[in-house]
Amino acid sequence: MHPMLNIAVRAARNAGKILLRASEDLSKVDVQQKGTNDLVTNIDKEAEAAIRDTILRSYPDHCIVGEELGEHKGKDADYQWIVDPLDGTTNFIKGIPHYAVSIALKVKGRLDQAVIYDPIRGELFTASRGQGAQLNSKRLRVSKTNELAGSILATGFPFKQKHHLDAYSEAFKALFIHTADIRRAGSAALDMAYVAAGRVDGFFEIGLKPWDTAAGELLVKEAGGMVVDFAGGINYNQSGNIICGAPKLTQAIIREIRPVLTESLLR
Repeated sequence: MHPMLNIAVRAARNAGKILLRASEDLSKVDVQQKGTNDLVTNIDKEAEAAIRDTILRSYPDHCIVGEELGEHKGKDADYQWIVDPLDGTTNFIKGIPHYAVSIALKVKGRLDQAVIYDPIRGELFTASRGQGAQLNSKRLRVSKTNELAGSILATGFPFKQKHHLDAYSEAFKALFIHTADIRRAGSAALDMAYVAAGRVDGFFEIGLKPWDTAAGELLVKEAGGMVVDFAGGINYNQSGNIICGAPKLTQAIIREIRPVLTESLLR
């Protein structure tokens, strides 16, 4: 295992222990609202602090961008860690056992290492650039499904951007009539990890942040998949609008939804 991936795994496991311990008594979790339909807990912050401590103990000069604690500017700008300590906060608060720790590392602007850790199931998804993707050390590949017929897709509702609801609903309908089914589980990181593992065939969502998708992006690509924005380009880190899956299936998703999307979603 790459030494920096090893540290990412250690950091993810440390955060996972905090999440599991807190999940045993949710009455003690302090929930705050940081935006419209956007919740944060003291556990998110505690888990992110544990991740930072683990990384900086080994790499004190590296930079870190986290969802809750903001940016830590290290001396070495070539190395940037992208952290979501708890992807699926609402699930966690409600006691729904489906959430994950997501950690990615960019080296000179390119994704290099990725970890998505599901502490409930003990599932560790990892990827190193050029070395493939693994689940608990077993090699992952995206599904071989090339068309929407018979496919299972994952999605997330635009609950933070409800002004896109009409366009999203039209896109959902355009896909749903062709697929076997569409799932909405509440963690984009795990949705993308499941695409990499071939558990779902494709995924699409509006308005995500880089910490939601960075680790999943490398996992999907290293598992042989494609990651694009709604126009089929690579602007998803700026727009937050993302599609991923096996290459031919991803193209099929684009073909179906482009005609019903607003211009703002195709940028």
